[in-house]
Amino acid sequence: MLPERRGGRESDDSLRLPMAETATSTPRPAGGEAREGRPKVIYVMGAGRSGSTILGVTLGNSSGVFYAGELDAWLARSGEPQLHDDERMRFWAAVRERVSGAAELYGHQAQRAIERSLSLFRVRLWPVRRRLRGPYRRVAESLYRAVREVSGAEVIVDSSHYPLRAIELQALTGVDLYLVYLMRDPQSVVASFNRTDVQQYSKHTLTTNVYLWLTTALSVLVFRRHPAERRLFVRYEDFIADPPGVVARIVGLTGEHAPPPDFSELRTGLPFQGNRVIHSQVIALESRPPKPGPRSRLTAVLQLPLAPLLARLTPAAAAHGGRAHATGQ
Repeated sequence: MLPERRGGRESDDSLRLPMAETATSTPRPAGGEAREGRPKVIYVMGAGRSGSTILGVTLGNSSGVFYAGELDAWLARSGEPQLHDDERMRFWAAVRERVSGAAELYGHQAQRAIERSLSLFRVRLWPVRRRLRGPYRRVAESLYRAVREVSGAEVIVDSSHYPLRAIELQALTGVDLYLVYLMRDPQSVVASFNRTDVQQYSKHTLTTNVYLWLTTALSVLVFRRHPAERRLFVRYEDFIADPPGVVARIVGLTGEHAPPPDFSELRTGLPFQGNRVIHSQVIALESRPPKPGPRSRLTAVLQLPLAPLLARLTPAAAAHGGRAHATGQ
């Protein structure tokens, strides 16, 4: 499911606040009353190219939910969002002003030493990991509180992927964390990484399979150690088959209840970072017969041993009926 922009040129509407009918994407005026209680954070975990941006956008169209995007990039980008439209820049500037103690962590060091799965094998960075862990956790908690205050939303969606980031978030005492382990058919993930016709980095089939092995193993371990009532395993294919059902299950995890969004007109909102989907103002999930993608025999063989491990995870919904296809404008 690959969203495409409808029409060639963005209209002036691209600078208007998405979701203007709700408070979830509207920055709170400076000096406004701070929200009380712990932020509710839905963390979408799993491999890249698994549809987390589309899932995040869809969740962000639910009342009371703000899609913040890939917040692992917040430190790496020194709090400056990926896209520079006026409303997004104002929103994230307001967030940055409310996060204390972050400047010393700006840069890529925290990502390399703490968040990325390969940091487990970077022995020379282990001392850095121990040194940064405390400040990293304090800033992460402060960031979620700032996003909650500025957006006015009860629930924040972070689609950062990394299972090791999820481990750090599990240690936060000031955040109510809900884990969504999103998994896409490995064949589709490999095919996506093999593509060279989009402006995203590519990987060799073997490299992608090794990446999937490591990410899957870590994700399952992190997922299983999280409280059962605050976690959900979602297959991307099930989400595309039944968006209302899966979205309701995910939002329901947090104790919030909201009517389903209009899947024909999903505002992408103000995420900090994401894939090319967020370059569109609006995407739509439309029913369309599935297109069979390329199959890799190597991928089928290499991913086969993971099947018993994944079979123990109960998906949020069983795929049924017509599938959906995303288009964007």
